[in-house]
Amino acid sequence: MSVAGSPAHADQHTARTRTDRIAQQITDGLQLAHRGAASPGGLNFDPSLALLPAEARGRVNFLQADVDRGARGKLRSAQRDLARLAAATPYTEKEPAGTLGANDTVPTAERITGFGTGARQNSAVAITGDLAEDPDIVTLPAGSEDNGSIPLAIDTGVSGARQAVKTSGVIGDGPHGSAGDGHGDFDFYKVSGVPSGVPLTMEVGAQGDFNAVMRLYDANGGTVFWADDPSSGNVSVSLPLPTTGDYYLMVGGSGPNIGSPTDPKDPASGAGVGSEGAYSLKLSTQEGGDQDVYGVDLKAGDVVGATVTGSGHHLSFYDAAGTELMGSTLDASGSYSPASPLPGGGNATVELVAPRAGRYFLAVSNGVGAYQAELEAYRPGTEVERKGTVQTLFLDFDGARVNTSIFGSGGAQHDLSPLSAFLPGWGLSPADENKVIDAVVTSVKENIATDLAKKGTDPHFAVRVLNSRDNPDPFGQPNVSRVVVGGTIAESGIPTIGISSSIDPGNYGHEDTALVLLDLLSAAAPNPNSLNTYLGPQSDKIGFIGRGLGNIITHEIGHYSGNWHTDQYDDTANLMDQGGNIAQMLGVGADGIGGTADDVDVDVDVDFTTDSYTQQEPFTGFEDTLNTTAWAYSRGLG
Repeated sequence: MSVAGSPAHADQHTARTRTDRIAQQITDGLQLAHRGAASPGGLNFDPSLALLPAEARGRVNFLQADVDRGARGKLRSAQRDLARLAAATPYTEKEPAGTLGANDTVPTAERITGFGTGARQNSAVAITGDLAEDPDIVTLPAGSEDNGSIPLAIDTGVSGARQAVKTSGVIGDGPHGSAGDGHGDFDFYKVSGVPSGVPLTMEVGAQGDFNAVMRLYDANGGTVFWADDPSSGNVSVSLPLPTTGDYYLMVGGSGPNIGSPTDPKDPASGAGVGSEGAYSLKLSTQEGGDQDVYGVDLKAGDVVGATVTGSGHHLSFYDAAGTELMGSTLDASGSYSPASPLPGGGNATVELVAPRAGRYFLAVSNGVGAYQAELEAYRPGTEVERKGTVQTLFLDFDGARVNTSIFGSGGAQHDLSPLSAFLPGWGLSPADENKVIDAVVTSVKENIATDLAKKGTDPHFAVRVLNSRDNPDPFGQPNVSRVVVGGTIAESGIPTIGISSSIDPGNYGHEDTALVLLDLLSAAAPNPNSLNTYLGPQSDKIGFIGRGLGNIITHEIGHYSGNWHTDQYDDTANLMDQGGNIAQMLGVGADGIGGTADDVDVDVDVDFTTDSYTQQEPFTGFEDTLNTTAWAYSRGLG
């Protein structure tokens, strides 16, 4: 974490100490980046990287996946703190601490000069600011014991939007702590009727050596998510609740049993004592409050990232018209490519690929007190390579051996069957393989090479699309990314239709891998995931299969080009639509049959475009998937 204006050697010491503490916690067996907890039923991968089958989406705990992604982001951040701190120029907010109203909107934003990717500009700035407290916040007295279960929970009175309370407590003072029967002490707090989609911000400030654990339960005692941060002992999470209803926040102490009861309705069901100590707690559903807005001038194609620590829990990027381009209450940087230079590790992280030159705005909100926001800008990854660098995208139809550890699902090598093995599932023969490949390659080239060059704002866009039938396999060479088209869930061990290795705004990891598995796509009808479900006697079968596979392949390429999922149920058909409504991505028209004249992709492409983020991922605003992808393939000019 950077602190603007502090001595460089002190910042470096702080960062190094933080890295060492995290490393020690991992050595001690406290799992910081616990991907396996992301979802029940064995879906142990990042769902933001996957095109999930319709039935799998109901088994994914998206909120837990968000928390886990943030944990990975903290580890990633700790590993790059020193370089980031050394580059940052300090900037101090001009609005006096404890006040609000001076810089709360885009028109009244404070302009930060000298920031950018130009030769005489600084590409990293460390902003220190302060969010004013709501004078009407309610302070609750510390709860009395025993409050160690859902039936005994303290009612905070938080029951809707725009409410906030703060209180304090102690883990270890109850009848089941170390001074009692030793089962473990837990404190429960109730919030009621918070509307679906409203962020609930939960901040636990641990005192002394206490290391807090947070777990949120629904009214039935089901876990919504759990989180801890062994690097600091504090826990801070802000999440939009999935449904309107009663929720119960548990505060416990970290330990071998992760500080949780076996039965959240039984205060004596803990398996032992973990860390104990005092803490402060703040719960908030406020959507308003103080907001600090900063304006910066960017060049077209600038890749900009921001993260916030301290009191701020929400970040947004806006354009000059006041349109929110990306808003977040979470750190999503755990999904970035390992090669990405973008910042992360804070309470919230956002990124932006500027579609055109102009002034853009970073807003910090949702908190009280001092915060530190890190803002960094880079040029696209291929652009800073040697002159003439062009990214190659390789479509592998021949089957491949893939180490699935890059998807977070174990480290084994998996052999995936070729495209030819799935032709019978669509009622096709070996003689049809070349026609299918032709249709797939045509679809991908239209989506990537043709449309992005014609519609995007990158004047130096260039990409090369090769395939395993017509070209030698170049994967493993510099600037070659691939999509393996083939294999099954059983072969890969990943219950998905498609998955990418990362989300990489700016394309800094030039040797990525994605999978498009074909077992569900070729399953017998009726199956909501199968292309067969949308085929009829009047269908252009090969044309529809080729275009459908091409769109799904492009979806996965879109992830490692920097895009998140967009809303699959709105009226905008986008190649980055999340799984669960595959007919829209396939371009199936009003007749419900693919490969006919009314298909969307016949007259109006299913394409990269501007669309709202999906509600199941932690972002608000409108994602420009067209220009994010186009600038990912900016020809090397260095």
